[in-house]
Amino acid sequence: MGKTDQTNRQSLYADVTDTIIAELEEGRVPWVQPWDSAPCACAMPHNAGTGRRYSGINILILWAAAIERGFSSQRWLTYAQAQAVGGNVRRGEQGTTVCYADRFTPKDERLRAREEERDARQIAFLKRFTLFHIDQCDGLPEAMTAAPEPLSEGDIIPSVGTLIAQSGAAVRIGGPEAFYSPGADIVAVPPMSAFHEPINWYRTVLHELGHWTGHRSRLDRDQRDTFGKADYAREELVAEMASAFTCASLSTRPTVRHADYIGSWLTVLREDEKAIFRAASAASKAADYLLAFVPKAVS
Repeated sequence: MGKTDQTNRQSLYADVTDTIIAELEEGRVPWVQPWDSAPCACAMPHNAGTGRRYSGINILILWAAAIERGFSSQRWLTYAQAQAVGGNVRRGEQGTTVCYADRFTPKDERLRAREEERDARQIAFLKRFTLFHIDQCDGLPEAMTAAPEPLSEGDIIPSVGTLIAQSGAAVRIGGPEAFYSPGADIVAVPPMSAFHEPINWYRTVLHELGHWTGHRSRLDRDQRDTFGKADYAREELVAEMASAFTCASLSTRPTVRHADYIGSWLTVLREDEKAIFRAASAASKAADYLLAFVPKAVS
């Protein structure tokens, strides 16, 4: 990898992390946006051409851009994709930079590993690319630009209920607190009557199910540390974002469950500029795990 590529990677990590730190320092949680004041609905950002949902850190980047710039939906395209369907990006429009992260094994390393009878080492890479919102384009097909039908709470709750039931998670209802116990592998949640609105009960269960996905028999995240430790803060960060991504996929506005963790999240992010990338990636995997229990879940 060239020095310029490495510098670009480091700059992207730092740019995104610094932006999120600044938001948290102001008391705003980037994965729980002020959707009530936004023209766009709370949904997952996705490609207007392929329908593919964006994942990981790109969700936070695109949510922030949609709200800051007053876009009307969560639909995005590359410059080439807009042209391919007969449209165009308007002159002077500024795109939004997102990233693609993956790993690959160089040919030389594969050969060397084979000769030395060991597993080949992979190299991580991070590439930037630019997206444009459909509001920044002209001439797109109507199917790409038509406003989606909003869902009512009566439409949303059955989908969330199906997810909870189909997950097979042991959900114990009762008591004053909501929590997930990794040792017992159970989710505990107060009765619905303890919440001002039924939807908040479902949001709370989704948060605890975010933790539930990390059990060693599922996605196997480190859940051993206790409150106040860095790994505990990282796991809480993953669960918060997993819940937000799952809620948005089901057209439900997420809420912050543990705002008192902001200080510990800031500590984690300041010490490691890649931490938010790792947490967002793990959260996407957790949300996908949960959404698989609702096959028709769309954003």
